[in-house]
Amino acid sequence: MLEVEILNETAHTVCRPKGELDAYTVGSFRDALAELNQEEALLIDLSEVPFMDSAGLGALIGGIRKTREANGRVAVACNRPALMRLLHTTGFDRIVTVAETLEEAETALQNDESPEE
Repeated sequence: MLEVEILNETAHTVCRPKGELDAYTVGSFRDALAELNQEEALLIDLSEVPFMDSAGLGALIGGIRKTREANGRVAVACNRPALMRLLHTTGFDRIVTVAETLEEAETALQNDESPEE
């Protein structure tokens, strides 16, 4: 079971999935990102995702692409070593800022430090 928490902060919106992001649960995450694709600044917090497979990664990339197509800024916070390895190994961190803390991701959003696609 995956829960997706949405928090509307002053300067950005936080999308925080809680639980495993895999082929069985990815639908609710994909839906949440689709609803947020018009946000000016979106922070995706993966701190409560213990596992993500290729379906989860695909939904993450698709959601980021749609937000950027609408001229939004995106950053990802991830403090889980296994997920960080996945994001670095796949080159994900070359298309979007991946920070270890929420504070670092918030700073990247404010400074618009996202890597170019």
